[in-house]
Amino acid sequence: MQGFETFVKNYLFWVHLPEITRTDIVEILIISVLVYNIMVWIKNTRAWVLFKGLIVILGFIFLAAIFQMNTILWLAERTLSVGITALVIIFQPELRKALESLGQKKFFSGLMFMDLQRNNTERYSERTVTELVKACFEMGKVKTGALIVVEREIVLAEFERTGIPLDAMVSNQLIINIFEHNTPLHDGAVIIRGNRIVSATCYLPLSDNLHLSKELGTRHRAAVGVSEVNDSLTIVVSEETGKVSVAEKGKLERDITPERLKERLMANQKLFEDTGRLEKLKRRLKEHGKETSQNGDK
Repeated sequence: MQGFETFVKNYLFWVHLPEITRTDIVEILIISVLVYNIMVWIKNTRAWVLFKGLIVILGFIFLAAIFQMNTILWLAERTLSVGITALVIIFQPELRKALESLGQKKFFSGLMFMDLQRNNTERYSERTVTELVKACFEMGKVKTGALIVVEREIVLAEFERTGIPLDAMVSNQLIINIFEHNTPLHDGAVIIRGNRIVSATCYLPLSDNLHLSKELGTRHRAAVGVSEVNDSLTIVVSEETGKVSVAEKGKLERDITPERLKERLMANQKLFEDTGRLEKLKRRLKEHGKETSQNGDK
């Protein structure tokens, strides 16, 4: 007990309970809404991955403060100003988009829409997997180049905006028609969310990985590049060889068979199903807890 009192006296001496007025309550509500919407916006962009890394660094600094690691605290203090400048540079595209949305007076409505869109994202079905596999290898036979990005947990809205919105059901005929030579939509990537093609002719970042084979073209580097910055799974059909490759987590698996592609896609789908089961279990536990408390009150 004495140790706890010493901890409070040394580290929590700044904690006090000021008098709370109605104005303070309104301020708390406004700040809560702002922070919530900003967090939702960050989660729906590439910034979420960077933000989680920042949280890890702040966690180490917090531990250093508790255990009085003076060297780490000294380094953190000296690099604070540089770190803030670095964050502004790293988050520049996201900050610019947020300010543009704020200037258009669509900031909050856009954020809320993105949140609902994320929660209602449909996981793709086995039919979609079959259509994707069939389309890729049909295009491979005639050496039609293709680049297909399958969205997972991280929303690809920033890449989706660079293309032309479609919102169409996935079918092998539609995919083949999109990537047909000399058609308006063949250049760029297609983004698939759930069972629908949401956008075509999308621009993707190219990978800077020096270990990639020099014989790989722009499509393959774009597939690896987008997989390095989010958790998507990207399918590439080579225009030169007709071979099908898959990029995920910055790694490229080349020249795969239809069975292997289906296996990769179904493994991706199983991950979604496991997540869905976990969410259902949490809801059931909450409902059971409510029922137990209600019975106890009775």
